[in-house]
Amino acid sequence: MQITFLGATRTVTGAKYVVSDGATSVLVDCGLFQGPKAFRLRNRAPLPMPLRTLAAVVLTHAHIDHSGYVPLLVKQGFGGRILCSEATYELCRILLPDSGRLQEEEAAYANRHGYSRHAPALALYTQKDAERSLRQFTPVGFDMDIVLEDGMRTRLAPAGHILGASCVTLDARGRRIVFSGDLGRPHDVIMRAPATIEAADYLVVESTYGDRRHDPASVTQALGEVINRTVARGGKVIVPSFAVGRAQSLLYFIHLLKAAGIIASLVPVYLDSPMAADVTGLYRRFRTQHRLSSDECAAMCDAAQIVTTPEESRRLDEQSMPMVIVAASGMATGGRVLHHLRALAGDPRNTILFSGYQAAGTRGASILGGAREVKMLGQMVAVRAEVAQLDGLSAHADGVEILEWLQGFRQPPRRTFIVHGESVAADALRARIEETLHWTVEVPEYLQMVDLA
Repeated sequence: MQITFLGATRTVTGAKYVVSDGATSVLVDCGLFQGPKAFRLRNRAPLPMPLRTLAAVVLTHAHIDHSGYVPLLVKQGFGGRILCSEATYELCRILLPDSGRLQEEEAAYANRHGYSRHAPALALYTQKDAERSLRQFTPVGFDMDIVLEDGMRTRLAPAGHILGASCVTLDARGRRIVFSGDLGRPHDVIMRAPATIEAADYLVVESTYGDRRHDPASVTQALGEVINRTVARGGKVIVPSFAVGRAQSLLYFIHLLKAAGIIASLVPVYLDSPMAADVTGLYRRFRTQHRLSSDECAAMCDAAQIVTTPEESRRLDEQSMPMVIVAASGMATGGRVLHHLRALAGDPRNTILFSGYQAAGTRGASILGGAREVKMLGQMVAVRAEVAQLDGLSAHADGVEILEWLQGFRQPPRRTFIVHGESVAADALRARIEETLHWTVEVPEYLQMVDLA
């Protein structure tokens, strides 16, 4: 038995892990690389494995850095099953076609304006490619044993984080391998705590925030202060946001702020992401996976005006009144938020508010790091707006919370592999586990193959 790490090694994107017994392979997660160009180029390199040996793909959740390579894998010839939870399937039905459409739009924009080094610029895959790949999805329930091939079995358990997020267990040839996926927080306001996993021979665990503790300060207070001071100077608050999970949390807290009178009820709030609007509706369908009541869920869904067309989106930038604009994507790597930033980042009355993790090399990380000029949509854009960060909204467990989850194992795994974290975070979590739990822990490298002896 072997495991090969094809992504999310010393970075938080491109999650892909191949478990193989020599004749049959299973791919856990199938994500796109994001961030620096050196990482994004990996998306265009063929997978270093023959697709004929790949029996199935199992997804931990729907975020693009875990699912976004699926249409390309199918386009390359993979014809097997793609297993995931029911909510993950519903989210992928929204996210994957949207990812293909955005790639088509960005390639077309680059060709019109001539800023791509490629002639012509081509999308990794199209909306139709993504829609075709959805035919191979097999949604399954939590806590069900699913037979894959040659005696391999898998089981999904709730991971918190976002709707449908799962910890994946693979049983093969007498060995049990557990993948944490992205772990949620035990006391998240919206999502329920991740399930306890008690046994594993080998563990692959995320480390996005493995080197820190989330700020316990009140999210409502911090968000209210940012909105109020921006509105007072006549500006707009632009919030780059992940369409799944983060956008819904923001809308819920904005609802709480208006209900408490902390921000004026007349301050207009816009959700400039049709995809995020579709996702928000799924919270009503999958009520058992989160903590909100029917009334709270309805209030969250009604907290913003939905922007549907590009024309409506452009008009927001032209209006002079203060407002809050929540737009994808969360690390400013693409989507409508780029057009808002290009139009509004140069005005010191405005605020760019980051509410989630900014991977190294992304525009979000550059802006948050103090860059006064960033490149987007083929041109350099001055950053004169206030730049703020909202802590406490993360859907990822922090270093202490990950350690608490690990203590649910009845005995140490033989080996634990730290993934899905920048080098500092991954190494910090490795040291924390070694010092506290005395487990055998390592941080794998890109394309590293490990024998599970």
